[in-house]
Amino acid sequence: MSSTEHAVSALKPVIGFFERYLTVWVALCIVGGIAAGQLLPGAFQAIGRMEVAHVNLPVAVLIWIMIIPMLVKIDFAAMTQVKSQWRGIGVTLFVNWFVKPFSMALLGWIFIRHVFAPWLPANQLDSYVAGLILLAAAPCTAMVFVWSQLCKGDPYFTLSQVALNDSIMIVAFAPLVALLLGLSAITVPWDTLIASVGLYIIVPVILAQMIRRLLLAKGEAHFKRLVARLGPYSISALLATLVLLFAFQGEAIVHEPMVIAMLAVPILIQVFFNSGLAYLLNRRLGVAHCVAGPSSLIGASNFFELAVATAISLFGFHSGAALATVVGVLIEVPVMLLVVGVVNRSQHWYETALLD
Repeated sequence: MSSTEHAVSALKPVIGFFERYLTVWVALCIVGGIAAGQLLPGAFQAIGRMEVAHVNLPVAVLIWIMIIPMLVKIDFAAMTQVKSQWRGIGVTLFVNWFVKPFSMALLGWIFIRHVFAPWLPANQLDSYVAGLILLAAAPCTAMVFVWSQLCKGDPYFTLSQVALNDSIMIVAFAPLVALLLGLSAITVPWDTLIASVGLYIIVPVILAQMIRRLLLAKGEAHFKRLVARLGPYSISALLATLVLLFAFQGEAIVHEPMVIAMLAVPILIQVFFNSGLAYLLNRRLGVAHCVAGPSSLIGASNFFELAVATAISLFGFHSGAALATVVGVLIEVPVMLLVVGVVNRSQHWYETALLD
């Protein structure tokens, strides 16, 4: 069995208990984090001071625990499959890298700087827009495998698309974020941005691939067992990070609860717009439904773990950017499940059009 076949056989996920109720856990983390921050302010201030070169060490450890198990699943050899699904790959790349980040920057400008500006803290407007840009600038890596299975997506396409996106992200994430922040008149801290890419993309990718090789050397069954066991650690690290975030953000949220609802508006619009665009472009190009489904889901979803980590590094725990990325986590699961439902229910319409 080839390494790609090993990977595909290992990536047959069902949506697990933690993943299915992720929005519930995030909501509980909001409540628990706010309460903990109010009850133990000194402890969380001490955690906030544990920094080296503007990188918070407890959060860095949590982010690695969060990201590395996801990256272990990725087989970069799967990119050899790209040529067989070039139309679906092309559509997803176009939406991920040429539409989604720019459409989010536009939506941030419309809603944060104008429509909702009178009701948002004036000193956080730039930071909110930056968080939205960070959220949209990195395509989803891990949960896509769940969404793909739920819409009966082609596993080889999903694997090759995610591997290709991760490869592009290593070189394109920092320049793209810098460009969009610059267009939004937000000062770009280049040293921190480059350090974040190294710390939260390059190093985890290298470590994950080393771990992957070691696990596969002991057999496919061993690899699958370990990958399954690592999953809950990833989600738990995400939730622990959110508790810390909301412990620091608690004061602002208690006084401005509608901020979360207002930040959710541009995120929801961009998810529906980008998933619909990818789905319709695939249909127009005659792409099979089993490819169009995951293409639309990859085109719309975000690597929110990376966005949260980068927002904290660039702007800090207390920033509007960190809060904006957390709102993305809050709505990711229910919104993507809604998109999965639309893709599944529209399969007959999609395939009838291909026969015409």
